[in-house]
Amino acid sequence: MSNERKDDVAVMKHKSQDVFEDRGLFVGIARRSILQGLGIDPEEMRGKPIIAIANSYTDFNPGHTHLRAVAERVKEGIWAAGGIPFEFGVPAPCDGPANGNDGMRFILAQREIIADAVETYVRSQLFDGLVTLSSCDKINPAMLMAAARLDLPTICIPGGACAWNIRFCSGGEGSINTKDYESLELKIQTATPATCGACEIMGTANTGQILMEALGMALPRTSAIPAFHEEVLRKARDAGRRVVQMIREGLTAGKILTRQAVENAVMVDVAIGGSTNATLHLPALANEIGFELPLQRFNEMNKKIPTLLGIAPNGPHGIVDLYRAGGVPAVMSRISGMLDLDCLNVSGQKLGEIVSQARVEDESVIPPLDKPRLPEGATVVLYGNLAPEGAVVKQSAVDPSMMTFTGRALIMNGEQEALDALQAGKIEEGTVIVIRYEGPKGGPGMPEILAVTLQLVMSGLDRVALITDGRFSGATSGPCVGHISPEAYVGGPIGLLEDGDEITIDIPNRAISVDLSSEALEQRRKVWQPIQKPVPPGYMNRYRKLVSSAAKGAVLG
Repeated sequence: MSNERKDDVAVMKHKSQDVFEDRGLFVGIARRSILQGLGIDPEEMRGKPIIAIANSYTDFNPGHTHLRAVAERVKEGIWAAGGIPFEFGVPAPCDGPANGNDGMRFILAQREIIADAVETYVRSQLFDGLVTLSSCDKINPAMLMAAARLDLPTICIPGGACAWNIRFCSGGEGSINTKDYESLELKIQTATPATCGACEIMGTANTGQILMEALGMALPRTSAIPAFHEEVLRKARDAGRRVVQMIREGLTAGKILTRQAVENAVMVDVAIGGSTNATLHLPALANEIGFELPLQRFNEMNKKIPTLLGIAPNGPHGIVDLYRAGGVPAVMSRISGMLDLDCLNVSGQKLGEIVSQARVEDESVIPPLDKPRLPEGATVVLYGNLAPEGAVVKQSAVDPSMMTFTGRALIMNGEQEALDALQAGKIEEGTVIVIRYEGPKGGPGMPEILAVTLQLVMSGLDRVALITDGRFSGATSGPCVGHISPEAYVGGPIGLLEDGDEITIDIPNRAISVDLSSEALEQRRKVWQPIQKPVPPGYMNRYRKLVSSAAKGAVLG
């Protein structure tokens, strides 16, 4: 082997060279012999980089049913560029089937499992590069967390959004927003996928896909491509080719996933009207990178950056409209004066170059900064004696008349109690429903309380608020405050509340409080005992012991 060929192999197979070189050892010969069973020429494997494709394909989640075909195009690109692809699968939990039942406790917890699985598998097999395919809520941040740990040349491929069935229904008004329809049948069609892909709203899935691009980990303008569009396949092939070139360039995830990139992502999140779950996932990613992202940072940004987009539940549009209007680069061009334009993208370009080439094709979808959907950013963090570490609300989805609200507490020690009370007609106007023991440890698993918020919307109650130490879907609207920290299970003030306590939610002033003195709260704490919800033997017992506060990203310590 010439010195030039040796140098090239050392660069392109910077990890996997140890797998394919026997160095005269019998174990090396055994490794190569086993891999010969793949049906790939061993000599070819000795000279080319091997690249993992982490695919969250499943046939039990509309967001992921198409990813098998996408992976094939990635492989084509890798082969064409001189690499060798190897695909493996990871779980792809869908929040839909788990809502309103015990399954929801296991959804957020899978973020850590997926991140661990990708990290450990890729480390164990010594891959030279990584491509991730994902669409839905917990899988997107898990892929980013794994990429940060591995620090390999990595590209994330967002799977794209579906089109809601309302787009094809007689009686559709050009809006995909449930709130724009009176008919129950049409409301249902605003939550029914007509195609593969993640739910078309600005929920956690599409927020996560967009943030992949904002962070620089996805090729430009790929995160808003509809899942059913042929461009998904073309860009997947481009990603396969590009990851091989990234290996040659030494462009790893660690050079892209920086503190500045995460700061950019926070700004994009508030501008797009992103899911409140971004306040879990971006701090968790920051933790992997090696710094702390305090929740207060979201408040600092939402005062500077307005909610630009009116994507449901913030307005009538969907992700399909965002794609048509210019995608994420067009959004970032609107706030480019505040972004760090020196941040890198997996394409090898700096953000400034990408933004300079962006075009807004429809100002009704991506308006200028001086004509935003709402004057402030979407995600707001509230503080006060009820949430010393913070609580989160999506103010862009709250009716203006409910931005400040005071009501009497009605205590529920779990989601099911609240569902039962709503079905029995026991909730009155002027109530603040308190759902507690649904935090990371108390749930355990910090379940999403979407079933209750949907029931509230359908109940016709106008002057009712909801607070919880659990979390919400990006689809949630109304004065629903989640992530209250510390949670009830660890003795947070929400665990000390009693029926009838007066609670004030003041979104403009970023405050949430109960009308009790600190002395009164301490008296209650002396007799307080946590409620211990049973969990099946296995992972969730370990999760409960190790998981951190929601204010820290609910990461495992």
